[in-house]
Amino acid sequence: MFLATWQWISAGLPDQRDFLVPSPGEVWREGFADAAIRSEVFHAAYQTSREALSGLLLAMLIGVGLAIMMTQAKWIERSVFPWAVILQTIPILALVPFIKVRYGVDFRARVIVCLLIAVFPIITNTLFGLQSADEGHHDLFTLHSAGRRRRLTKLLLPGALPAMFTGFRISAGLSVVGAIVGEFFFRSGETGLGHLIEKYRARTQFYPALFATIIVTCALGVIIFVVFSIVGSRSTRNWYEAAAASRE
Repeated sequence: MFLATWQWISAGLPDQRDFLVPSPGEVWREGFADAAIRSEVFHAAYQTSREALSGLLLAMLIGVGLAIMMTQAKWIERSVFPWAVILQTIPILALVPFIKVRYGVDFRARVIVCLLIAVFPIITNTLFGLQSADEGHHDLFTLHSAGRRRRLTKLLLPGALPAMFTGFRISAGLSVVGAIVGEFFFRSGETGLGHLIEKYRARTQFYPALFATIIVTCALGVIIFVVFSIVGSRSTRNWYEAAAASRE
């Protein structure tokens, strides 16, 4: 249905505007079937995936680490969480000059943009999961004189896994967006999908290649999202089975 609607829209445009929405066949012939364009697009996809995954990994490490720290002391939560909210609300465009001056305009700068965009959902979801442990379980650990470390590793973190992977899945898509945004702002270094989108957008004869690049960008985000969904479902399978058994 999607392809049929796409074909109908492209066929219904006047001749002088049909380049705005090329047909699916044109996208295939002039985008994916063209060896030069295909090579350029998939090389750019590799570069963008490196940036997105690097930024996502840093966001996971920093986000989970900050959330754990905030659960260990209320003063840390009151001190750190407002700044995390402020960072999320600042337009990334306003931070670009500072990133450029401090970190340059290459791979590292793009990864930092991915990090800034992807870290907040991980912080909030992990913090929610860590704070959602059952009070009865806390009392049981207190009864057995469990220390702070054992309570964290045996109770809080295992119980927070579903919420953590929800944050990972959200940030997985955001990391791809961050990589594209970083490539728009920082145009030096290796060519990524953001560079190709801007390049093909400026040259109307390459509009089918532009659509092919957008499709690959969407596919990249979906693949990363699905991978984290699979890993999350396998990691939390025992958690859900135990919860269902306890309800029965």
